[in-house]
Amino acid sequence: MQEENLMESAGKLYIVPTPVGNLDDMTLRGIKVLNDVDVILAEDTRTSGVLLKHFDISKPMQSHHMHNEHKTVSPLISRLKAGENMALISDAGTPGISDPGFLLVRECVKEAIHVECLPGATALIPALVVSGLPCDRFLFEGFLPPKKGRKTKMESLAKEERTLVFYESPYRLVKTLTQLIEFMGAERKVSVSREISKLHEETVRGTLAEVVSYFTQNEPRGEIVVVIEGYIQSKK
Repeated sequence: MQEENLMESAGKLYIVPTPVGNLDDMTLRGIKVLNDVDVILAEDTRTSGVLLKHFDISKPMQSHHMHNEHKTVSPLISRLKAGENMALISDAGTPGISDPGFLLVRECVKEAIHVECLPGATALIPALVVSGLPCDRFLFEGFLPPKKGRKTKMESLAKEERTLVFYESPYRLVKTLTQLIEFMGAERKVSVSREISKLHEETVRGTLAEVVSYFTQNEPRGEIVVVIEGYIQSKK
């Protein structure tokens, strides 16, 4: 009963996906929510300012990113309890997917504050679908560890039978694919998508060896999603 009363009096947190590239990917519902809330929590207010200006949205923004979210969660919960409605957006895609959002959502759930996540843009699903690799079952790893535990993680994924999906920096892409060859073999199939929904969108498919060769000759740029074929046991 107490939880129901709190839900009735408290505000709501909306998780609003934003375009990963083309601004036309913004949903009508997302625009409406951003126009209706009391405040918009943005990963980078400068980046989000461009988006809001494009859609003529005039709402107060507050910075909420990985470097300050531990400090801002408690005050935000208090404001939500007091009845404010908030929208959380990241620079691109769905908040919480390799972006800030989890901590605030977790605390809202603990405090019985209603959270609503709108469906919308994310980079991993388009990259997975266009890869041509099985997408009925997949494992999303976010970003692989940049240093400590990196090779251990790769080794543990080598025998994973589901399709693997992870994000990578263009500066580490060739190194990562080369390291993966050590554990998965040069013939493992891979698809690398970059700049999804942007002007220079590109998907390169082939074996790990072929894709390493391609990006060694063609410097990778932009946001990158790597999709790797799952382990296939050899049939005797």
